Amino acid sequence: MPVQTPICDFGKKALPFELKSTDNKIISLDDIKGENGTLIMFICNHCPYVKAVIEDIVEDSNKLADFGIKSVAICSNDVKNYPEDSFENMIEFSKENKFNFPYLIDETQEIAKKYDAVCTPDFFGYNKDLGLQYRGRIRELKELKPVRSGESELLNAMRMVAQTGKGPEDQIPSMGCNIKWLNN
Repeated sequence: MPVQTPICDFGKKALPFELKSTDNKIISLDDIKGENGTLIMFICNHCPYVKAVIEDIVEDSNKLADFGIKSVAICSNDVKNYPEDSFENMIEFSKENKFNFPYLIDETQEIAKKYDAVCTPDFFGYNKDLGLQYRGRIRELKELKPVRSGESELLNAMRMVAQTGKGPEDQIPSMGCNIKWLNN
């Protein structure tokens, strides 16, 4: 059963993190903060919802860079019970899909919990002051296939954030598989 993201908590500040990237570098929030905005995405390798929109994610991130928005993806899933989401597989997934943004592993799940991430994909779009402005979907999916009517909702929302500092009032929640939490 898919999980939906909660309504956008406008203005909530992005929280600091330092996580290892698939390039074996430690990446912090300061490293990926964009001049006009920052997009933080919680994704994973195995989720059918992520797989359905991964091309859109990469394409939108490319386009958003032109607007001074930097993107980052974080995988927080339990890799013991979901080995397809292992660090080695993250490296492969990012290469196969030509990621143009850092892909980070959140092994302790501390960052997903801090952000209240609930599903994959879960999008957090921040303005230049790192205030949350978008928590919606990338685009409509029908039977796990993207509906290609115009540009993505994520792209349009983040372009608006770059230009005005504010996201759209009406946002349709993102939907996906729940984050695979560790059984502590």
